[in-house]
Amino acid sequence: EISGDLTASVLANQIRGSITRRQEGEIMFPPELVPLLEKIQSYNKQADFLKIEQAYLFAARAHAGQLRASGEDYIIHPLGVAIILAEIGLDTDTIIAALLHDVVEDTGVTLDELAEEFGPTIASLVDGVTKLGRLEDLLAMAEDLRVILIKLADRLHNMRTLNYRPRDKQKETAQETRDIFAPLAGRLGISRIQWELEDVAFRFLEPEKYREIAELIDRKRDEREAVINHAMLDLKERLKDVEIEADISGR
Repeated sequence: EISGDLTASVLANQIRGSITRRQEGEIMFPPELVPLLEKIQSYNKQADFLKIEQAYLFAARAHAGQLRASGEDYIIHPLGVAIILAEIGLDTDTIIAALLHDVVEDTGVTLDELAEEFGPTIASLVDGVTKLGRLEDLLAMAEDLRVILIKLADRLHNMRTLNYRPRDKQKETAQETRDIFAPLAGRLGISRIQWELEDVAFRFLEPEKYREIAELIDRKRDEREAVINHAMLDLKERLKDVEIEADISGR
């Protein structure tokens, strides 16, 4: 249940006959959908929350019985992709297309059915994501930039659960991510997605170096400062021995 701004008083003009669940004047949303709706609400209070719920329920039914490599229900993936896109403030159509982005490729749903249920724009976005596949020249293939954004969010969410895939698949996906998807996110100015793609790819491609760096970063701040202060004192003494005057600072 969503309280506050997402009650029926705000959503009354958005209610359709296809979604009728209500209780004492409040609209009840699936609890797993609430985090997504709250993120959208933070930047777009006029979003069509009921249509987003409709898309979520449609995708959940289409993917019913399908599991991810992690053993989770498959619907966790499109929901995660939608949340990533909401975190960078994307529009309702893109969020809905994200929720539906795998239904044509992985279920019996057709594009015509999507268009009938959600309109031609969303069907076109889903079709674009489906056709991109693993093509390298993503920008040249996509007619709508939102297709690229969905594809980037899709890759990011898949990278977050890459540890459940076979080792050879991990390396292949990580290499492709570092070579294609992370630079593409950088070209589009989406640094939040770029750095996470680079970081996770690095962890799977060079695990020993990654662990070494992670251990250094994980040191407590006071321990790091102690190391720096010790190095500064050592440098001062050595410079003094050779009669060199210098100001030394460290971070």
